[in-house]
Amino acid sequence: MADENTLWRAQAYALLATLLAAAPDQELLDNLTAIEVTVPESPMGKLWLQLITAAKNVDVSSVYDEYQNLFIGVTHGELIPYGSYYQTGFLMEEPLAEIRTDLARLGLAKQDDTAEPEDHAAAQCDVMRLILMAEGTPIVTAEDFFKHHLNPWMEQFFADMVKAKQAGFYQAIGQFGMGFIKLESAIFR
Repeated sequence: MADENTLWRAQAYALLATLLAAAPDQELLDNLTAIEVTVPESPMGKLWLQLITAAKNVDVSSVYDEYQNLFIGVTHGELIPYGSYYQTGFLMEEPLAEIRTDLARLGLAKQDDTAEPEDHAAAQCDVMRLILMAEGTPIVTAEDFFKHHLNPWMEQFFADMVKAKQAGFYQAIGQFGMGFIKLESAIFR
């Protein structure tokens, strides 16, 4: 059974994975606005409050358009949410091969119904959630996975999201993600 802090971290990764995989629907926005922040004066508490406020001030159609502009676009979105791109400047490079190796060691494989490669930001957040919630000691630890696959690029990705011209609601997600990745870096330091 995971301790409360590990459960909270896993839930934060799950939320980021969901928000990076697709635009939120009304139910998710409503769930975000219903969150009660227990320590609002803490750094993460403040970021939670920003995210909650952003969810209260957005409608589903505008956040859908924002997601499309940020991540899909005509040829590509304003942001390119792949570890390979952030680490090498190109898609489908060595970081993707390395993550596939670690996923195989964990017994995980790409889902047939997804077109995104395994180094997508949403997929990496979801793997962190799975590792944190795993019973026993996983073959690849959360610390190793984070340090090798997320730490080299994800904070910069969220910083770019904060600065993105198309970001409104996702600016709050970028701030939350940046703060959370900094916290994770400190935990694993």
